[in-house]
Amino acid sequence: MDDQAKNPIGLFDSGVGGLTVAREIMRQLPNEDLVYFGDTARVPYGSKSKNTVLKYSRQIVRFLHTKNVKAVVVACNTASALALDEIAAEEEIPVIGVVKPGAKMAVESTKTGNVGIIGTESTVKSGIYNDYIRELDPEITVVSRACPLFVPLVEEGLLEDRVTEDIVGRYLQEMKEYRVDALVLGCTHYPLIRNVIKRFMGEEVRLVNPAFETAKSLKELLAAQGLLNRSSHKPKYEYYVSDGVDRFISFADRVLPVHVRDTQVVDIESY
Repeated sequence: MDDQAKNPIGLFDSGVGGLTVAREIMRQLPNEDLVYFGDTARVPYGSKSKNTVLKYSRQIVRFLHTKNVKAVVVACNTASALALDEIAAEEEIPVIGVVKPGAKMAVESTKTGNVGIIGTESTVKSGIYNDYIRELDPEITVVSRACPLFVPLVEEGLLEDRVTEDIVGRYLQEMKEYRVDALVLGCTHYPLIRNVIKRFMGEEVRLVNPAFETAKSLKELLAAQGLLNRSSHKPKYEYYVSDGVDRFISFADRVLPVHVRDTQVVDIESY
């Protein structure tokens, strides 16, 4: 096995939502070490400009390089939409985002040809999911809806709350009217309220979780490049944030299959 294969995978997100991607990687790639960075001081990215998101993403990737990561997962839909292409072009290691794997699964899932996308304002405005989906199948009708209140609801831990049910109903009524049968959860926070979304949309609508699809794509990518860690060992997980350690740990403990013992604050502006 190549020595580089033993290096960790780097993941980053604007906050805690990317932990849903980390969770899938832990399940599907149980031999891999992970370094997670959550930009909790500067969350949310969804309302910020492309230049700002690109600047933040470059700083974070520079930080991840100090941890000798062998690949970078942009575990944030907004950063995947606005910064991924530039970052990938600048890097020699593999860089993967959450948008393409999610778009691909949406195309494979729909039977009616009506696909819904929900995400942050930046992700929806970028039109990136629509572009990828239409590349794969130009006949598909894509209905997009920005759902800016979902992120704060998730970060407040209101996962099964009446307030969340009301907001889901308000945002997604249009999706029902368009009779979408595949709905892409186009923000890494959204899988955490999938039960509420599922109840509202009904059993016949397939919810596409890009976090799950990204872990699957990452596994294929690492295998193709000879970078899968095949040594049997207890994986090492490291967590870094730009602010709010206690809040991050309590949230991570609700999401991840492992207990987060230690999280360190990084001055990300210095990278």
